[in-house]
Amino acid sequence: MFDKIKSVFKKKEEPKPKQERKAKKSAKDIATDKKEPWVNVLQVELDPENPGNGSFELDWNDFFVAKLVKSGYQGKTDEDIVDNWFQDVCRHVVLETYQQYDANNTGDRVNKKDLGGGRTEYN
Repeated sequence: MFDKIKSVFKKKEEPKPKQERKAKKSAKDIATDKKEPWVNVLQVELDPENPGNGSFELDWNDFFVAKLVKSGYQGKTDEDIVDNWFQDVCRHVVLETYQQYDANNTGDRVNKKDLGGGRTEYN
């Protein structure tokens, strides 16, 4: 009899939704599911006193690191490998910008001297 009374006053459970909503997958998850390399800039921080100084926060998946290794990048950790790649990208941007500047300015500010053997001196 006590069981009947308990069941009358027992808190009823709320019905659960028929289908839980699936969380949206991130671009990283989608690329990883497809076994594709993926990298993204998450954040850029600049020094307020000197905007030429700053840092980038990157995120990547294992397939991106594998692609870098296959391309010849080395490092002790995944972070080292990605950092070496990112430095290479930055270096190429600087060199391309400098070469465009050099082509547009006929030596007014920059002296270019061919040292031979594929080497060039700028001063």
